[in-house]
Parts: sequence; structure tokens; C-alpha cells
Amino acid sequence: MISQPSRHCTVELQALPSRIGQVRRILSAQLRYWHLDPLIDQAALGVTELLTNVHQHAEPDKVCTVDIELLLDRLTVSVQDHDPRLPTLRDGGDLFATSGRGLGLIAAVSENWGVRPQGDLGKVVWFSLTAAPPPVMPGWRSTVLEGVGDGHLSPTPRPLDTHAPAAGALDAVREHAGARSSVGG
Repeated sequence: MISQPSRHCTVELQALPSRIGQVRRILSAQLRYWHLDPLIDQAALGVTELLTNVHQHAEPDKVCTVDIELLLDRLTVSVQDHDPRLPTLRDGGDLFATSGRGLGLIAAVSENWGVRPQGDLGKVVWFSLTAAPPPVMPGWRSTVLEGVGDGHLSPTPRPLDTHAPAAGALDAVREHAGARSSVGG
């Protein structure tokens, strides 16, 4: 049984300003779907910086691939382009510079980052973030993703043992949670 499967999303695009905004929205939606909302701002900033570097510096073209992968507790975002030249982290000495700080921002907001040369095929620039595991209800295991008939994945709680909470206890928890969230506004 796989309790936390690998999740992967790939987007191919021309790194143009209008496309960068679209990729930010795709990444944000994907992270919400994976219940990784706390990582959206960091990941969106990082992918924006990587795609901006492709837009400003990559040759011979602006075609690139964005990969978003969640493996256990690690989210990795990478951008592959066709330019074999490797980026360099610049010294942050000029506080008034309007460019050249992208990799420094990525280094500041990510757990790790790096560059993988791909020879004549270009390079991959990546960063990773730690993804916290989803909260677990007391007396229950982590949710297990199982396919359902319509092709979508849905979480299914599994009791730890025969002493799992009775159905009435869960209804009481749901009612209490609903009462807390019913504040008008």
C-alpha cells in the first residue's frame, strides 16, 4: 500500500510574460489540489524567478518545461530550458539593482536549489520546499489516496485499530467544527 504517492505535474510553454502569470496560476491551483496551500507563495515566487530568467537570458529560444513534483514531504519545482549556459548567483551588494537577484530570492525562500547541466540539451534549474504532512485525526491513520470510479482521487480514512471512534463521535466532531465555522461575515 502506498500511503503518500508521488505526484507530478508538467507544463511546457514559451517563457513570455503572459505565460509566466498562467504558470503561476496553474502551480497555485495544483498546490491547492494537493492541500499544500502554505507553500503557494514561496513556490509561485520561485517559479516566477526561474521563468523570468528563461525569458530574459535563454537562447536560442524561450521554450521551457516546468515540472512540479511532490515526493513524500518534498516539493520540487524545476524549469528546463535549451540554453546550456549555467546561471550564477550574484553578490547582493547593489541594494538598488532592478535585476540580477532572482537566484538570491530562490535561495532565500527555498530549502535547497541547484542547477543540472543537460549538455547540449540545456539545463534544469530547480528548488525544493518542505511540505508538511496533512493533519491526522486522533485515533486514525493518515489518509490513503485510492482511486474511485470517476478517475479522481479521494482521501479515505483508515482506523488504526478496532477502538476507532464510533460514528456518533465523528458526527459530533463534524457538528462542532461546523458550528465554529458558521460565523457570519
